[in-house]
Amino acid sequence: MRKPVDIPALAASLKAGERRALARAITLVESGRADHRADALALLDALGNDRQALRIGLSGTPGVGKSTFIEAFGLFLVEKGLKVAVLAVDPSSARSGGSILGDKTRMEHLSRHPQAFIRPSPSQAQMGGVARRTREAIALCEAAGYDVVLIETVGVGQSETMVAEMCDLFTLLLAPAGGDELQGVKRGIMEIADIILVNKADGDLKSQATRTCADYAGALRLLRKRPQDPESFPKAMTVSAYEGRGLPEAWDEMTALADWRKDHGHFAGRRAEQARYWFHEEVRLQLLERLQRDPVLAATLEAEETKLINGESTPTVAAANVLASFAGGTR
Repeated sequence: MRKPVDIPALAASLKAGERRALARAITLVESGRADHRADALALLDALGNDRQALRIGLSGTPGVGKSTFIEAFGLFLVEKGLKVAVLAVDPSSARSGGSILGDKTRMEHLSRHPQAFIRPSPSQAQMGGVARRTREAIALCEAAGYDVVLIETVGVGQSETMVAEMCDLFTLLLAPAGGDELQGVKRGIMEIADIILVNKADGDLKSQATRTCADYAGALRLLRKRPQDPESFPKAMTVSAYEGRGLPEAWDEMTALADWRKDHGHFAGRRAEQARYWFHEEVRLQLLERLQRDPVLAATLEAEETKLINGESTPTVAAANVLASFAGGTR
């Protein structure tokens, strides 16, 4: 028989900043078991939301040096006296659901720092490049007293824009590139970026990084102005994670933008909009799970899928039939 989770004790340990309690709590919210899910909801309810961290989403093309940047940036922040949590989402296998979960080995120095916490999680084929429970893991990190939560996503693409729905600032990390590579960056990802950081601005790549940064700065000026931005944002900057250059300037820009949004009401407003977004998303996902768990509804779902595959129905009609069955009525 499973030993019941002592929710008050776990919540108290978490609020005291115990890393083992935080790791255990995240494991709990990531679990797909129904009993674990009930405990996770009770824990989140017991913790409340009286603590807030600065949530920074980080995305970038493969090979741009995301892990190197996060380790350098994280070490810079902890040396300033801040507590930093890193939620790094690893790609899951489309066939097995397994993932490498190698971020702790790639961030060896940061993972050993007492003021830092690194949690790799499999994306489990979740759209948006972030694990479904990442937003709950963020809440747990905030309850544990972390000042900054860095959310590293799987990569860059249209689906990656979902990370913007759970962070306060979205940072796009790019490598020095030429014209063809610049064309490959989707407009959608550019439109949600608050700060673009051109990494590897060192050695032989320094001059190319400067040119790339200027190209992105010009592209950003062509985008429509957003109400949540002061006059100078979004902006592009160069950094070198390897040499540590540009990290203080990048942090200054991030905090300046966050402070401006707080002063002008955009910060709290954005979080309220994000809460509403995830409420609707969670309702949709839980309804689908109920459809799949219930034997009768699952059979109806399978039957409608078969008709659809055989060309005997359309997606709209099939979905309407399933929902009518779920509601216990007729379409």
